[in-house]
Amino acid sequence: MNLPQHFNEDKLPNCVRSRFVEDVNGLRFHILEAGEPDLTRPALLLLHGFPELAYSWRRIMPALASAGYYVIAPDQRGYGRTTGWCDDYDADLAPYRLLNLVRDMLGLLNALDRDHVSSVIGHDFGASVAAYAALIRPDVFRSMTLMSAPFAGPPTLGPIAPGNIHEELKALNKPRKHYQWYYSNRSANTDMHCCSQGVHNFLRAYFHYKSADWHANKPFPLAEWTAAELAKMPTYYIMDLNKNMAETVAEEMPSPAQIARNSWLPDSELLIYSAEYQRTGFQGALNWYRCRTNGIQNRELEVFAGRTIGVPSCFIAGASDWGIHQVPGVLDTMRNHVCSDFRFCHLVPGAGHWVQQEQSEQVSRHLLNFLRNLS
Repeated sequence: MNLPQHFNEDKLPNCVRSRFVEDVNGLRFHILEAGEPDLTRPALLLLHGFPELAYSWRRIMPALASAGYYVIAPDQRGYGRTTGWCDDYDADLAPYRLLNLVRDMLGLLNALDRDHVSSVIGHDFGASVAAYAALIRPDVFRSMTLMSAPFAGPPTLGPIAPGNIHEELKALNKPRKHYQWYYSNRSANTDMHCCSQGVHNFLRAYFHYKSADWHANKPFPLAEWTAAELAKMPTYYIMDLNKNMAETVAEEMPSPAQIARNSWLPDSELLIYSAEYQRTGFQGALNWYRCRTNGIQNRELEVFAGRTIGVPSCFIAGASDWGIHQVPGVLDTMRNHVCSDFRFCHLVPGAGHWVQQEQSEQVSRHLLNFLRNLS
């Protein structure tokens, strides 16, 4: 992997800056920041998901900074211009466990001379890190916003119920497979990094397919965790058995006219993502999924079984986002049981999975409303 050059700040809003923070839990962190870093300003920590970067927060960082916050958005372990992580499939997965990802954030805040943030805000897989951060260290992460990925709480103690969803998916009349287990496969990185359409077009189709721009994204709650119910979701979640992800999204590649109309991710901004992933590949990011699917982190997470999140919390997602329903019942579990001080759930019209990019003004407004009403 080539060493990264400094981020091209011409691609950032005027008030957003790029820099590196050294010696954080074995990493050299690349962060974007906005607002003055003086300690009199309350701080916010923004955590991206897959396949994203700190850059995914560029559209809401100015509004948060203008409201008086110091805003921090890192490229997380395995992503972008943060370095010090290993991209070998056969390397030790321990650094990618959720507790170590939380430790990354504690170390980053310490390096920035911050003993707490007013809120941790996580999108997609970043929501898992944000949730465990708030669960474990409420003294540091004093409120929480999750986007697009509801949190079911820590794993429970005791035996796991029998059943094999993967065999059930294979046995459907149209055989299918679950995307998270596909991402855990050795071939997934090569499938996407060396795909025939190229990384840029792969990401264009992937972002399009999971956005509100793909008009067939009309999600609804699923009744239960069965193959028949899961197969109601689009193929970016429940894939055709014999297709990889690059082949899957290629079928939904937007037309040149659709790309030209895209205001939330024009080609000049997509180039930031594609250049980074072309350089790094996807394996570091995919290692997060491997820790989830192979269960190696469950034993340590079971220590928190039954614990709830007590800090003020809210949830924001796109109204066209299937992510809120991919695990049946989790949205209700989160707001009724997991978060004891849950303030609101907003499903934003005109947004799919990339809510903070697709509808940044609405997301900024909801965030600021939440932050101003903290007590």
